[in-house]
Parts: sequence; C-alpha cells; structure tokens
Amino acid sequence: MEIAFYGAAQQVTGSKHVITLKSGKRILLDCGLFQGKGSQVDGLNRHFGFNPKDIDLFILSHAHIDHSGLIPKLVKEGYEGKIWCTPATRDLCEFMLLDSAHIQESDIKYINLALKERGKPLIKPIYTIEDAKACMSSFYTIPYNTVKQIDEDVWVEFTDAGHILGSAVVNLRIKDGMHYHRIAFTGDLGRYTNRIIRTPQDFPQCDFLIAESTYGNRLHPHPPKPKEKLLEVVRSTCIEKGGKLIIPAFSVGRTQEIVSVLNDLEFEGQMPPIKVFVDSPMAIDATEVMREHSDCFNEDMQRFMQKDPDPFGFSRLTYVRSVDESKALNDIKEPCIIISASGMIEGGRIKHHLINSIENKKNTILIVGYCSKSSVGGQLVNGAEEVSLFGKPYKVRADVRKINAFSAHGDYEEMIRTISCQDKQIMKKIFLVHGDPEVMEDYRATLLQRDFHNIYIPDYKQHFQI
Repeated sequence: MEIAFYGAAQQVTGSKHVITLKSGKRILLDCGLFQGKGSQVDGLNRHFGFNPKDIDLFILSHAHIDHSGLIPKLVKEGYEGKIWCTPATRDLCEFMLLDSAHIQESDIKYINLALKERGKPLIKPIYTIEDAKACMSSFYTIPYNTVKQIDEDVWVEFTDAGHILGSAVVNLRIKDGMHYHRIAFTGDLGRYTNRIIRTPQDFPQCDFLIAESTYGNRLHPHPPKPKEKLLEVVRSTCIEKGGKLIIPAFSVGRTQEIVSVLNDLEFEGQMPPIKVFVDSPMAIDATEVMREHSDCFNEDMQRFMQKDPDPFGFSRLTYVRSVDESKALNDIKEPCIIISASGMIEGGRIKHHLINSIENKKNTILIVGYCSKSSVGGQLVNGAEEVSLFGKPYKVRADVRKINAFSAHGDYEEMIRTISCQDKQIMKKIFLVHGDPEVMEDYRATLLQRDFHNIYIPDYKQHFQI
C-alpha cells in the first residue's frame, strides 16, 4: 500500500491525500483548496496532480474550504463515487461550496478588470455555482462512532475531532491483499476549551497516523479569556477611538463563537451600546446549521441554552445577507462591529470592508484565527505597512490586533493530548501534514521527546510505501 500527499504537505492548505492499495484501488482523503498564496495557488488548484477519474473512494474530514473546496472540480472532472462524511459536514458543505463558487465568480470579475487594464489574458473561475450544486448529490453521511463498510476492502469510522461542527478524525480499516491496515487521519484537531462544540474524542488504535500540525510550535493562552480580550478591543476601538471594529472570521465556527461571546456580554450587561453586523450569507447559513445540529454542542452550551435559547442572537445584532445591505455598511459613520468572511482575508466581502476602513487610524482590524504568512491576514499580523486588495495597494493605518483565544485549532499540547490515546509502540509511522515547514520540524522534535517515533514530514507529491 502507498500514501501520497497532494496538498497540505509542508503547507497549511489544500488538504489532499491518496491511499493506493495493491489492487490499484485509490482512496482520497479530503479535497481542499490551496489558499493564501495569491497567484501562486491558481495552478495548484487547477491541477490536482492525479486524475479524478482514477479515485475510487473519497472521504471528507470536515467542511472547511481548505479541506473540501475542490470537491466540485473533482466531480466535474470525473470522480463518480460517493463522498463520505458526517451529517453536519454534509449540511455545511451544501452552502459552503456554493459560497466558494460565488466568491470565485465575483472575485474573478474584479481580477479580470485589473488584468484587462494591463492588457493581460482574462481567467475563468476554477468552478462555477452550477458545478457546486451538481456535486451535492454525491454526498453520503455516517454518524459519529459508527463503523461503516464503504467497499469490500474498506471500513470507516468517524470520531469527533472537536474542531468545527461535524469535524472528524477519519479511522480506516483497509484490507490490502492478505493484510489489514489501520490508518487514522486527524483532519484538523480542535481544542479542549471549546465554547460551543464537544472537545476532541479518543479514536481507535491505528498503525499509521496522518496528523495535522498547524500550531505545532505554539501554545494558546491559558485560560483563554475570550470575553475579556474581545471586550477590551471593543471598548478601545468603538468607545475610546470612536471607530469601526472589523473582524475577518471564517463563517463556520469562528463567527458563531465570536457572536456567542458578544451574546454573553449582552446577556451579562457588559456590552457597550453599539451595533454588530455579521456580513456573510454563509455565516447566516452556518448559524442555521449549527442550530439544527445542537446535539453536537458541549454540555456547557446545552446548559446555557436553557437560560438563553438562542446563543447566536441579541438585540443589537444584525445578520446581513444581501449585497445592497452589505454596501450600506460602508456608509455607517458611528462606531460599530463588522464580522465578515474570510478569516485570512483571501476573498469575500471582508476585502471590501477593509478597502473602506484600513486607511483610517480610528479603526481596528482584529485577527481572530490562523492566517498563513502570505495571506492578507498574515501580512497584517506580521506588520505590513501596505497590502494589495483586488490588485490595488492600500496603506495600513488602522490598528491591527490579534486574539488567539478564538482559534479552532489545538495548540501542540492539545494535539499531543488528542493523539496520546494511541499506543506509541503499535503505531508504525506518523505523517505530519497541514503546517508550515518550520512548525512541522518543531512539532516533530516535540513528539520525539514525548516518545513518539518514525515521524515523517512529506514533500508535496511525495509517495510512501507502508
């Protein structure tokens, strides 16, 4: 048997891993978009590195676009099998993939205007809204902690990864000739301080582990204190400076967590009297899906909902869906909070809000999650004095703040805590994916110190015999 890595190999995005059996049967784990490198990712997203027609089985760990975002292209280019995931992941993908297609089609218009001005060839979106709609009939779901035989040689079980709603560790049992192999793929691992969803679950023993390493050399603040930190930024921006607080946030998970904190502050009487806008159709849809899957919430959130049935809504909160309503936010002069996608500022309405706020020193841009270094969000965190938005430069005069307390990724201690349910002597190999190279090296060194062994950091398109 062979494992090949076609994404998230010494980089954070583009998760795609292919397992090939002796029979030639191929299993694809995730099919994500590469993000955060501007024009560099276009070629990576347009060419899989393998033929979709050659994939026999496809299993999806969770709905984030860097794990699911190329599914419409995969199906369009010839994958004819089922897409296996948890029920919540399927429901999230139904609108997230449509939103991804819409963002591509919208952004391409702006990009092509700039290309046309420079006399360069125009480009097409990687896939369209119709492509996104067409792939949804291929989705099939398996509940958590249920072993499902999806092929004569393959059994799969999803266990809760605690990252976002529906996120799962993929546990595979594969018959390969005369041998059986147990492979676990963590997808993205969450935290043990989740406000809304359950914490990561122990998963069955594996022989080979494909493990994420996003925060492989970082520790989150303990305790995280998200309410205190967010309230301080709200007061300093909206009350003291009289400016706007712009929060780029992923529509799934991060936005709902921020809204639930603001809801807590309102419920406790600490929230200043300012308006809050969630400007993201996808976040609105995600919030509805979260309400429908409240069975995935942790015990603390379940108890809170007995006092406040809607943790994602309060009097001064407005969800903005239409384009006209979104544009109207630019005309608001008084202090307010605008939460919009995407979290890395790589697409969507957040770019337009930055254009209208980034050069005003009264305003604050608050980064609340991981941003790859080359993304606009990463550039801001690293002190860029100027950023490019839709091909045009803008001076960074607004304050840039960062709060790690909202991160959905576990830090290295939390990741090690999750994978420590495994017997280290039984595991034969560990492959680190989904991280920057220097972070992966640090994480590998830490794992070796903790008596894990045979740890590999694959290169892009590298193949391993197992």
